[in-house]
Amino acid sequence: MHPAARSTLEAAWRLGWADPRHRHAEGRQARRLLDQARAVIADGLGVRPDEVVLTSGGPAALRLGLHGLRYAARRTGQRVLASAVEQSTVLTTIRYAADRAGAPALAGVVPVDGQGRVDLEQWSAALAVEGTAVACLQHANGEVGTVQPLAAARAAARERGIPLLVDATASLGRLDPPTAGTDYDALAGDARSWGGPPGVGVLVLPAGTRWRRDGPPSELEGGRTDVEPVVPLVLAAAEAWLQTAATAAAEQAEARALVDRIRAGVAELPETEVVGDPVDRLPHVVTFSCLLADGETLLDELDRRGLAVGSGSACTSSTLEPSHVLAAMGALTHGNIRITLPLAAVAPDRSLGVDRLLEVLPDVLAGVRARVVRQ
Repeated sequence: MHPAARSTLEAAWRLGWADPRHRHAEGRQARRLLDQARAVIADGLGVRPDEVVLTSGGPAALRLGLHGLRYAARRTGQRVLASAVEQSTVLTTIRYAADRAGAPALAGVVPVDGQGRVDLEQWSAALAVEGTAVACLQHANGEVGTVQPLAAARAAARERGIPLLVDATASLGRLDPPTAGTDYDALAGDARSWGGPPGVGVLVLPAGTRWRRDGPPSELEGGRTDVEPVVPLVLAAAEAWLQTAATAAAEQAEARALVDRIRAGVAELPETEVVGDPVDRLPHVVTFSCLLADGETLLDELDRRGLAVGSGSACTSSTLEPSHVLAAMGALTHGNIRITLPLAAVAPDRSLGVDRLLEVLPDVLAGVRARVVRQ
């Protein structure tokens, strides 16, 4: 969490603890604070405050957006389209719905190229399938960093009258946000991506987007959810947004330079592959694959040297399953290491961490490979 957001959170428990629906002084104060925080986030996203739905996190925002778009379009059909590299929250949700309906074809998955970018020709063809109600596409991949062609993908969907839900949970605060009406019809984000606390997600539903909640009436978030926002968490998220936005240009440039160093250093190692677009990408993420090396063992060895990295898919690493993202790209699905740089405000010494990684990685990799050979 951004240090300023942490300080705000500590103070907010004293100021914004009350239920913002109540009319007493404490409730009114909580309402004012919640409205101010929502306005900050909405302004940063270029939308109106009443177009922002606060949720309990990025996955919750994605599911809420997906269910509401599909329910609103139920007379058109029930098929949902997504790229093969969407995060597991999206893919498991649409496949679960298709399995329950006994119709696997209701979950449409579009291939990507070797850099993880959706094939626009196949995307357009998939949109033409009868009964397609909703399309989902990420802004940028949280595992390999590749940015998707949102404007072109949304234009193709708009020609068919199909709304596009954009997953920006990996990119908000790291890249300029997508534009409502040009890049998306609905957008989901997570406060953790811009240095906010866990437990805060945003679903943006611009005016004109056909979205309808499938559930009983609710008095929360304009009737769009039954989960009440935690006011102190939202205040911390808004403060993190202000702080991150103020340093966005410098942050992006510095993070991109550090990742370029990692990419160049890894490329010099034998039997390694750096994946994802080298240019049109998230500035702070890089994944590489190492032949003849176990990813979890590499992670453990780096951890012993004080380096916290990820292995496998950014959204399913707890399952120890091979990365579906790398598989869809045709890349190696074992021996994977994923680096996600924290914000400079969170880790002022992150450049030293990069130095340390590049210093120890050759020996760590050689040692892990030697174990494989002995086995």
